Amino acid sequence: MAAIITEKFSLHNAAQFFESFSEAAPTVYYMLFGKTTPYTSLTTSGTDLLPPAPANDVSSEYYIWDQSTAGKKIAASDVTHAIIRRDWVNNTIYDMYEDNIGPALWTGYPLAQTPDDVVINKLTTSGKSSLYESTFCFRTTDNRVYKVIDNNSGVAYSGSEPTSESNSLFSQGGYILKYMYTITTTEQTKFLTTDFMPVSTDSTVSAAAVDGKIESIIVTPGSGYTNGTYYTAVNGDGVNAGTSSGAIISFVVSGGVIVKFGIIFGSDTVVYDGGAGYRFGTVTLTDATVFTDAALTTAVNTGVINNGGGGAIQIVISPKSGHGFDAVKELGAHYVIMASQFVGAERDDLHVGNDFRNIFIVADPTTYGTSTVASDDTVRQSYASKLKSVSGTFVADEKITQASTGAVATVVEWDAINSILYYQQERYTDYGTNSTGGYATLSGANAITGATSSAVGTPDLTADDAVTLANGFTITLSDGYSTPELQPDSGSIIYTENIAPNSRSAEQTDDFKIIVEF
Repeated sequence: MAAIITEKFSLHNAAQFFESFSEAAPTVYYMLFGKTTPYTSLTTSGTDLLPPAPANDVSSEYYIWDQSTAGKKIAASDVTHAIIRRDWVNNTIYDMYEDNIGPALWTGYPLAQTPDDVVINKLTTSGKSSLYESTFCFRTTDNRVYKVIDNNSGVAYSGSEPTSESNSLFSQGGYILKYMYTITTTEQTKFLTTDFMPVSTDSTVSAAAVDGKIESIIVTPGSGYTNGTYYTAVNGDGVNAGTSSGAIISFVVSGGVIVKFGIIFGSDTVVYDGGAGYRFGTVTLTDATVFTDAALTTAVNTGVINNGGGGAIQIVISPKSGHGFDAVKELGAHYVIMASQFVGAERDDLHVGNDFRNIFIVADPTTYGTSTVASDDTVRQSYASKLKSVSGTFVADEKITQASTGAVATVVEWDAINSILYYQQERYTDYGTNSTGGYATLSGANAITGATSSAVGTPDLTADDAVTLANGFTITLSDGYSTPELQPDSGSIIYTENIAPNSRSAEQTDDFKIIVEF
């Protein structure tokens, strides 16, 4: 049995994911980073120069949580629909909007769809079998986005860059274009990448759209027709189709051929009246169906049309609700961009003075030690201990041990001002487990020793309150220790990526854009 996953299915899934950020009971997403230690054969495959591909199994999720050091909540304003970026360039051939692009189409489309017809491929000008993979829309340098309604039979665009924001079709560069929306300054900064561009719907453009209006046609010139300007009805399922109350085409014959589709009435073949409600439409060119007036009351003389041949006017059906009503659906925006910025030591949760090699997104993680979905804007995921009687200076990434408990950990950051040691325990030997694979947590007033620095400090069990940090925020301690803010292994990790080492400093902003294709 033949089947297909449609473009609408991809759009539906993208929309569901996009909407999950802002529903009445939204899913809560966090983008976290971690893995301060290098990739080695001991911990993972790959190297810092060639990071390993993320695994997709049950156990790996636990390891990812072990490596995490900090993160940030992804707000609804940090998410957008997106499409592949296509920038306007003069003297370029662009595809055009057509309603019947696809790998399987009956030759009798749209009326005769019987098993006796032959299945063909209906491709775009550039040879694409999917409209949404083609170049039928583009972005200009001032961030206006246009849809190509007609590409002049596949001729290159030649002219100045379009700037119109008219709700009506307009002609420029030899093309007929439709203004869709403008990417705002905020959207450009947050979401525009070298490969993708954000999509939004302009409410003014949307309000002007007419459901089922005929706005585009494809003309086959033919030959042997009598010169003149004529009118003919669009048949089909539109409102009052086939009459002067439905859609009407005004076509021009010059030199015996039908002039191509344009927008200049009296000179071009145009959609004189677009009508409404069309899901399919056809035009019949005969002496009996072509008229000299727009009221369709006076038929042409005998032989005006019938003596010619080979000409045709194909109706291009507009997207549901009309061009410009819903740019997300019309442009096939089945990509979603999630953008997040890690700004310095924001809220003192985002560690500086170390690097990271892993980014992941988790849905609905809970606050540490609870079943309540987290809500803080930023989170620290390292463990911490307030030390006293410290000698020496702990260094990032060094192994630390607590001989009396057998605990092993790795330094994430040493805050010498507040004598707070931040650390993590990866489930690898000498990173978070001992030589026999045993795992123990740092605890009590047992001395902590740095393997590289030889620094030694004793946890201060009297530290049982909030300590104010450099940027005015606090870390809460209990008997000298502090746990991560998110419960490890909670929620669902829906995305993970291993990258080359990325160092962090207090003056640094890390700008991440995660693009998901549905």
